[in-house]
Amino acid sequence: MASVTSLSDTVQQQLASAISAVRPEAAADPLLRRSDRADFQANGILALAKRAKANPRELAAEVVARVTTGDVIKDIEVSGPGFLNITIADEAIIRNLAARYADETGRLGVPYAERPGTTVIDYAQPNVAKEMHVGHLRSAVIGDAVVKLLEFTGENVIRRHHIGDWGTQFGMLIQYLDEHPHELDHKEAEVTGEEAMSNLDRLYKAARKLFDSDEDFRTRARRRVVDLQAGDPHTLEMWQKFVDESKIYFFSVFEKLDMEIRDEDIVGESGYNDMLAETCRLLEESGVAVRSEGALCVFFDDIKGPDGKPVPLIVQKSDGGFGYAATDLSAIRDRVFNLKANSLIYVVDARQSLHFKMVFETARRAGWLNDDVKAYQLAFGTVLGKDGKPFKTREGETVRLVDLLDEAIERASAVVREKAQDLSEEEIAERGKQVGIGAVKYADLSTSANRDYKFDLDQMVSLNGDTSVYLQYAYARIRSILRKAPEDVRPAAHPELPLHEAERALGLHLDAFAETVTEAAREYAPHKLAAYLYQLASLYTAFYDKCPVLKAETPEQVANRLFLCDVTAATLHQGMALLGIRTPERL
Repeated sequence: MASVTSLSDTVQQQLASAISAVRPEAAADPLLRRSDRADFQANGILALAKRAKANPRELAAEVVARVTTGDVIKDIEVSGPGFLNITIADEAIIRNLAARYADETGRLGVPYAERPGTTVIDYAQPNVAKEMHVGHLRSAVIGDAVVKLLEFTGENVIRRHHIGDWGTQFGMLIQYLDEHPHELDHKEAEVTGEEAMSNLDRLYKAARKLFDSDEDFRTRARRRVVDLQAGDPHTLEMWQKFVDESKIYFFSVFEKLDMEIRDEDIVGESGYNDMLAETCRLLEESGVAVRSEGALCVFFDDIKGPDGKPVPLIVQKSDGGFGYAATDLSAIRDRVFNLKANSLIYVVDARQSLHFKMVFETARRAGWLNDDVKAYQLAFGTVLGKDGKPFKTREGETVRLVDLLDEAIERASAVVREKAQDLSEEEIAERGKQVGIGAVKYADLSTSANRDYKFDLDQMVSLNGDTSVYLQYAYARIRSILRKAPEDVRPAAHPELPLHEAERALGLHLDAFAETVTEAAREYAPHKLAAYLYQLASLYTAFYDKCPVLKAETPEQVANRLFLCDVTAATLHQGMALLGIRTPERL
């Protein structure tokens, strides 16, 4: 089905045509927005009048005279110094929603992007042989939502999980495993994620203790790093065991987060080893990087340290080793030239902004990034505790992600059990997981990514306020109403009926779903979709309070209000799915 033109777009086009007819030489942007004084308000006449040295109210009156009312625009009037207040016809609201409702694809009229491209999105980047902590939450949740938004609007999305699977610590771990070969052996055919992490944690502590106390072992471990970097087959086989064991753990955490992580999307630091030397050669030969005190560096005029001296991006160390910059630059080359990406998105902590600013500028100077191929860091803020400080345990340690998710599920299950009337224990457990994980995700996604936010589980699982539980409850309530409707009364649009004020507000907001999804995808801004959905649930609550559904005055009004309920449920369901959050049929 073709996309449905929203009411705001229709009004925008009509006003733009009227402005062009009055002032053909002018740029015709009405600057349309929703208003509490009318359905829409256009503010563009003021700027146009200023440029034309005309009286704004008189110019506004000329534009109004050119607008045809009746079909979509019921009324248009000049307000104040030259604003245009527009009221939409009730019939147009229901007619447009009916067109979205009839979309058999389930897209609710959301269009595909006009010129989709290929985007590589780098997110959810845990480290091999290390537990995932609360700091890994935002990259995973924000990245997953952006992937869903982009794919829904037609973009070709390639996911990349740039896991930390290389470095000096692996010399110590591999050497210890080589000398204690049965440490990672599994007695069972399958091992759980928690068991895998327990094995890795136990092995890491044992290896570290030996490394710190035994000089001979320390020497062997350092020699093992050289073997790893040189590609020694036996050493690589040992290293692969750590990677495989870690993946068991990663997948278990992401499954708990209700996220799909595919093995083929995991390309860690090691995946670019064969490119590092060539990356350095290309940068040095082109003059983008220069040797400084034996290291290969890129300098920037606008990036200086506290002493006023330039802070370089070190691509290769003076001892010949490669740093993160070499890996990140090689990844850019791979994503641009092999994967043919137009856009590169990095969902990475804001504290790494300087590093990525230098990496992107280096790639631009090298010609790997340009006006047609762009890189963008979707920088996110810190997860804070209730005290406003970075989230830590009472002992001051970083909070384990699995502990945090388990507690969210436990709290949510208690809320579901309190409300549950006819749910079995198994259903309560399932709903508790959907509500708990949804609460954690929504708290993150409803905040602009670059801002810090407080992690408050009591607030997150509350039925009141801007929470996913409030949205899920609104959806479950609608589904309950639809189940209670008589079999001979089905949701059906009746454009001929006059609408209550609460019906109008709900209908106009529903009509804005497509443009909200498009904007959220274009700007990599899931928080804009979250804000839209919260307002939708709030408007539905007002509608529910003021407009009886099953006890409406006429069968036609019952059917029309059931129709509004059904469109709201479909919109909540699709919108929440794009945020990676489940909508249970019953709560």
